[in-house]
Amino acid sequence: MRIGVLALQGAFIEHIRMFSILGAEAIPVRLPSELNGLDALIIPGGESTSISKLLYDYELMTPIRKLIQKGFPLLGTCAGMILLAKKVDGLDSEPIGVLDIEVKRNAYGRQTDSFETDLDMPFLGDEPFHGIFIRAPVIERVNPGVEILCQLDDNMVAVKQGKTVACSFHPELTDDPRFHRYFLSLVTGDVIATSSRR
Repeated sequence: MRIGVLALQGAFIEHIRMFSILGAEAIPVRLPSELNGLDALIIPGGESTSISKLLYDYELMTPIRKLIQKGFPLLGTCAGMILLAKKVDGLDSEPIGVLDIEVKRNAYGRQTDSFETDLDMPFLGDEPFHGIFIRAPVIERVNPGVEILCQLDDNMVAVKQGKTVACSFHPELTDDPRFHRYFLSLVTGDVIATSSRR
């Protein structure tokens, strides 16, 4: 299995490390030709406006959208979630726009307002998952067909639509591979069951 990790900006090295722990081949993607032969693509955290502009500069936006139309599996974390959303509050450039949600950028405040907390995600097992939120967005609205994977208080912080998964937090910055393992289960078709739906 070959997992591509968009490597234009942001925390891509950490995603590569996590998939390597799980035994999946993970490679950095910077050019359209590097999308060939992949089984899934990761859009990492970073600066969403910069990543969006770089997607156009490196001529990646159109081929990624074509893959999406074929049901290609995607994982977006933090800025990656912003870029996957169809509607984003405060984004100056165009997102990829595949996930039928509305997102608010920097919803928890500035860098100094970043925080860590345990998250309840029973589909990952009995133990809580440690969420790292850095200038994190929140999901303000999900439309039909989008499954809510996790909520923090009244905020939706992880969702799934088809084989596209997105979260507000940074699972790649932990030592816990369960969220990445869950995504791999979608890629292989051996899906872990979840229960919260909209």
